[in-house]
Amino acid sequence: MIINFTKMHGIGNDYIYIDCFKEKFTADDAKKYAPIFSHRHYSVGADGIILIMPSDIADVKMRMFNYDGSESEMCGNGIRCVAKYTYDKGISKNNPIKIETLRGILEAKLFIKDDEVDTVEINMDSPIFDGLKIPTTIDKNPIIDEPININGITYNFTAVSMGNPHAVVFLDEIDNIDINYIGGYIENSCIFPNRTNVEFVKIISRSEVRQRTWERGSGETLACGTGASAVCAAGFISGRTDNIILNHLLGGDLILRYENNKIFMKGEARYSFSGTIKF
Repeated sequence: MIINFTKMHGIGNDYIYIDCFKEKFTADDAKKYAPIFSHRHYSVGADGIILIMPSDIADVKMRMFNYDGSESEMCGNGIRCVAKYTYDKGISKNNPIKIETLRGILEAKLFIKDDEVDTVEINMDSPIFDGLKIPTTIDKNPIIDEPININGITYNFTAVSMGNPHAVVFLDEIDNIDINYIGGYIENSCIFPNRTNVEFVKIISRSEVRQRTWERGSGETLACGTGASAVCAAGFISGRTDNIILNHLLGGDLILRYENNKIFMKGEARYSFSGTIKF
């Protein structure tokens, strides 16, 4: 079987995109083949697979599968690429574009350059702070600077859901942390029944931060859009940052705005290459 794909990335958060308007590739296929196709030494290499599918309630539907084959509710960098592909390839020329996700229908405002999408602003909807709805096992609303002990060292996390769970850890220094161990420990903590993404954040000023990302099911990635959105929400409710921030991730920058109880995320979306996979 041969499948055509397009490799895209949002500030380095890269996925294999499959146009299910044209290709016969199912969610079960994505779960099975994501660990194979995403391997960076033996195959295409990516943080996972994203399917672009027909929708009865929006312009397109997006389903996202991590490196390990597990499905996630949403991907902030991925949805920008879905919006770009949808517009550039003529699936829909609406602006804004509506995209169905497991989080619900999200709206993408497109900024066009030379007849193609250059940057995208996503209305990421409202952050969820209720501990049981994130979900966590902690019955608090909100969960701010909750301690977790890892090998005798206490870290404090603020929990947020952007449709998928996040633990935001503010630190004075994030460059030399053992992100594989600490990120993996928090991801799989019994506090988070569905596991969690983890963001390690250094505050530069009230309007600027740096972020490293540990993604559930993928490990450290260059960027995470839902994570950056969670950082914006967590920084604001904990009193650390203003409602508009510039977030420097390893792969590039995102602009986040917390307004009327919704998070708006703006950033680039780019093509890498296209090809075929035979399996």
